[in-house]
Amino acid sequence: MLVWSKLSSANLAGTWEEALSGIDDTTFVITSAPGSPTIRLEVYCGSEKAAQALRREHGGTVRRLKKQNWTAHASQAPHPVKIRDTFVICSARTSAEFAKARKTFSAREVIAVPADMAFGTGHHATTATVLRLLVDEARAMQAVGKKWSMADLGCGSGILAIAASKLGASRAWGCDFDPAAVRISKENAQRNGTPEVTFSKVDVLKWEPKRTWDIVAANIFHDVLEAAFPQLLRSVAPGGLLMLSGILRSQAAGCLAAGKRAGFLVERVVTKGKWVTAIGRVRAA
Repeated sequence: MLVWSKLSSANLAGTWEEALSGIDDTTFVITSAPGSPTIRLEVYCGSEKAAQALRREHGGTVRRLKKQNWTAHASQAPHPVKIRDTFVICSARTSAEFAKARKTFSAREVIAVPADMAFGTGHHATTATVLRLLVDEARAMQAVGKKWSMADLGCGSGILAIAASKLGASRAWGCDFDPAAVRISKENAQRNGTPEVTFSKVDVLKWEPKRTWDIVAANIFHDVLEAAFPQLLRSVAPGGLLMLSGILRSQAAGCLAAGKRAGFLVERVVTKGKWVTAIGRVRAA
């Protein structure tokens, strides 16, 4: 295991997060201190090739991480995240850890997503916001007895599709362009007792939807969203919902304007810190 690191101005945190999150075979970490004008960027790389590519492109330094240090780092499990009164997202990996979490949070459904090399443990504002919206919309459809389906585009860890299945979706499917994310999503579906959730390797920019879903969630960088709006809108069933996330607040106006031009009707915008999530419907033809 190698680590690329670099100091940067704190006001560039969002830019770095967009540039460095989701790189294959890596895990990205930002360390900051209250009031400090600087942040430390660290990318944990599974290969020397990935680490040296970061150094060539962004400067900084590369060091080899001693095994015992990596173990200590990995053992610092993130705190569980509560989603409405419905879910608790934790990092349980083993059956014993999962059982302990279920006992501790007996009033909620536990979803276990170990902090592997895929985005989406529920701790990031974008993922947590979409999870809350999913809970709200599932309750609304359950109240009127409506069956519904869900697609998770850019699935990362698979958490959104897994949550949809637990919320009663008759069909849940996720995709990602990264084969590692697809593999981890499948593992997480088995871990959480939702083997019916399926995942595929798909590049949404080249995707031609063969069917539609009642809810489509796309937690992807803004530039990909803007380029993929035609595909995204074609994947939403008549009267269905599109949830967009992964958008920095500074990029939201342009991204949502592109969506509006494509036929996306925004009904609600949720801002958490520097991140924006939007939910809405597709304009009738």
